[in-house]
Amino acid sequence: MLTFTLRRILVMIPQLLLLSIIIFLLAKAMPGDALTGAFQGNPDANAQHIEEIREKMGLNDPWYQQYGRWVTNFVQGDMGMSYVHKQKVTSLLAGRLGNTVILSLATMITIYLLSIPLGIIAGRWHNSWADKLIVTYNYVALATPVFVFALILLFVFGFYLSWFPISGSVDIRAGDGWEHFVSKAKHLVLPTLSGAIIGTVGTIQYLRNDIIDTKLKDFVKTARAKGVPEGRVYTRHILRNSLLPIAAFMGYEITLLITGSVFIESIYSYPGLGQLFIQSIQTRDFTVVSALVMISGTAVIVGTMLSDIILSIVDPRIRID
Repeated sequence: MLTFTLRRILVMIPQLLLLSIIIFLLAKAMPGDALTGAFQGNPDANAQHIEEIREKMGLNDPWYQQYGRWVTNFVQGDMGMSYVHKQKVTSLLAGRLGNTVILSLATMITIYLLSIPLGIIAGRWHNSWADKLIVTYNYVALATPVFVFALILLFVFGFYLSWFPISGSVDIRAGDGWEHFVSKAKHLVLPTLSGAIIGTVGTIQYLRNDIIDTKLKDFVKTARAKGVPEGRVYTRHILRNSLLPIAAFMGYEITLLITGSVFIESIYSYPGLGQLFIQSIQTRDFTVVSALVMISGTAVIVGTMLSDIILSIVDPRIRID
């Protein structure tokens, strides 16, 4: 197990290095630089003064020198300066990271609370009316973009019924303690449901198909032939094997929730990393954009590694030592 984990970590290092090079080169290929957003729309901006600042910051140096400074500072925790927000990128991200993590965790918990029972029902009672209803829901959710569900929930439960807040992460009038917690929870409901409705599709489909396939395996037929009760056949034999794909994809789902919250946070004006990403693109704050893309890419690579490790723990037979 230790050898397998160390091997996956060593494989991750060149992946991160290649990712950092691609992100840096793409950022350099975009029009403008780190100062573009800072002086955008400023009538008092002086071209000569801007060029002097650019030279002082080393933005006119060869790309490999700039990349070396950027990746060295990034590894040390210095992600640069946001000249639009007039503060360090690390401080800017720290103020929003908590909201994105809370939203991602709430969405992931909701996904499993919904998808596991639905997947079990669809797989156990295959071709029943319940299975057909769940499969229809899956097809509709798969074919519908996430922002469509978000806008529908926003209109129905936010504007029309006024059950939940339509923007922000907490009411500014909320006090401390329980009142703050309740306000935070209410602001989470609609963004969480918007992400969970789409997120359940993969888990339901994997679990349903695996249960249907496992029901036909020889060891299940043997258990039934020995007179094992049907309930125990499902809990001890079928579900135990069918939940393996769910554990394997857990790491992927965590990273997808963190990196895929851009649309949801923008629609609900939720102050997280996703909303900051869109705002940074609009204001050409390339330092923040590069940092967020690097963090997202790192999360995907780490999530892939975690998925492999989780699956190797759940099923040691597939471990490669």
